[in-house]
Amino acid sequence: MQNIEILMAALEYIEVHLREEIKTEDVAAICFCSKSTLEKLFRSVYDISVHEYIVRRRMMLAAKKLSQQPKISILDIALEYGYSTHESFARAFEQIWNCKPSEFRMAKFTELFPRLNVPPKKGDNYIMMRRHVDISELYDLFQERKDCFFVLCDIKHMISINEISKKAGDLAILEQMRRMTAASGEEDIVFRIGGDEFCILTDSSDKVYAEQIADKIRCINNQTFTYENQEIPLALHVAVVSLKECYRYEEVFAGLHNAIKESKE
Repeated sequence: MQNIEILMAALEYIEVHLREEIKTEDVAAICFCSKSTLEKLFRSVYDISVHEYIVRRRMMLAAKKLSQQPKISILDIALEYGYSTHESFARAFEQIWNCKPSEFRMAKFTELFPRLNVPPKKGDNYIMMRRHVDISELYDLFQERKDCFFVLCDIKHMISINEISKKAGDLAILEQMRRMTAASGEEDIVFRIGGDEFCILTDSSDKVYAEQIADKIRCINNQTFTYENQEIPLALHVAVVSLKECYRYEEVFAGLHNAIKESKE
């Protein structure tokens, strides 16, 4: 399997088996790769381990149930997601949400996933952080925004940038993220689907809106970023796509990668 196929298979398997015991080696087995390969892939793309993803995904769904179904007991929710005691569930929940399940339920958050630690004023740091999304939230976002458009970006000539140095390649990816985040709207989400392949999931079903974002990114193609007193031009392939009929991780990720591929042809 290629890396993207491994990721799609892993995410799909985890989603289907979230309410069962899941071991990393089991996920690796259905992906036809080693446990170490799968872990390295998750960390390089998502900066998180497979186990951490599983825990966060469970806690996201548990939080939704706590918020939306107040008559269900916390213990019943704990048991549903594989925790045998209220205490073990509460510890896992607090690690993700920084509060106990009972506190979360009583707080009645206006957002299911409240944004935390946002800098108080705008600027580059604010731009880079204001639309941060945890990978474990993506499945829910795909469902909630199934009519919305994606803006996809991939770095042109990434191999030649990496040949300068690996650090130059890392800086190129950071600059790519900065441009995409700066071009997107307040409620749009930027996330990574490959090495230098990123998406903006917009909060709009208007293609004109998505094309405006794409044009903002294209218009600064070949502007440079600095690496050790060297100015390196950076240009991005950009595509706009809607995936209304895609409901599974496999369908969404395959559709996104196909759209990126087509933008290069």
